[in-house]
Amino acid sequence: MLSRTADHLYWMARYTERAENLARMLDVNYRMSLLRQDEEGVRQRWSATLTIVGQIGPYTAARGAVTQDGAIEWISWSRDNPGSIHECLRLARENAHAVRGTLTSETWETLNSTWLEVRRFGQSRKPDLDPSDFFEWVKFRSHLARGVIQGTMLRDEALKFTWLGTYLERADNTARILDSKFEPMAAGTDWDATADYYEWSALLRSVSAFEIYRKVYRDLITPRRVAELLILRDAMPRSLLRCLTQVHDTLAVVSNDRSTETERRAGEIHASLLYGRIDDVLAVGMHAWLLQFLDRIADLGQRIAQDFLVPATTS
Repeated sequence: MLSRTADHLYWMARYTERAENLARMLDVNYRMSLLRQDEEGVRQRWSATLTIVGQIGPYTAARGAVTQDGAIEWISWSRDNPGSIHECLRLARENAHAVRGTLTSETWETLNSTWLEVRRFGQSRKPDLDPSDFFEWVKFRSHLARGVIQGTMLRDEALKFTWLGTYLERADNTARILDSKFEPMAAGTDWDATADYYEWSALLRSVSAFEIYRKVYRDLITPRRVAELLILRDAMPRSLLRCLTQVHDTLAVVSNDRSTETERRAGEIHASLLYGRIDDVLAVGMHAWLLQFLDRIADLGQRIAQDFLVPATTS
């Protein structure tokens, strides 16, 4: 496959997945902000969210003080923010348009209509609109796109690069969503203590894992088990292990004479998750472990770009 075609498919998938995961992160923080808490607590929560998605600097430079409404608007709609949901959906559509001949008509129409609808959504939204309605819509459109891709595209390299982008982006964002909750927790936290039910259930719901948690553990929600489910459970669709299994297997299929080291590093990350234990993760410290994981994922993404995609690809 031409590297330019692979590049567009890879980034089409990454931007679609990124938009969904931004919506998930915003949704869990918005729901948590509905709990009774002081204004400073709300500000700190949204400052942490902006930091985790790498947007605190651009936000404060453009908007100044962090507020809930300002953070939601910046990450959701701002055209001045290249990492907003609005811009991610635009870029997903642009990449799809560049390889329209490679996609099925159903895939193109789904991504194109999503972009047209989000433009109308933004132009007609009312000040009293519940942000959760928009977040649910973004998640639904991402689900729809993946379903159409799965159900209509040929099982060839085009599909493989689409899944490669999807699962690499999902791994990155699942780690960020986890860090948004675990990072503020002080060292020495009793990981098996009963935590605030609403906050932990909101986190699980943000990654479509609440019902899965109940099936797997059939017990109280604890931080330790949430971490184990979202990091080490292969049967959990959005877990880090499941994502890296998909990335590792896909790289083995699309490998070329330059990708040996990239495959090795993907295998190394995958093995650390496959044979890892939650005690090992907690021994390092959840926040420190997640930061290390994000660095390894970023390195893997850069190596994939060097081995398979066009030069100077940016996210």
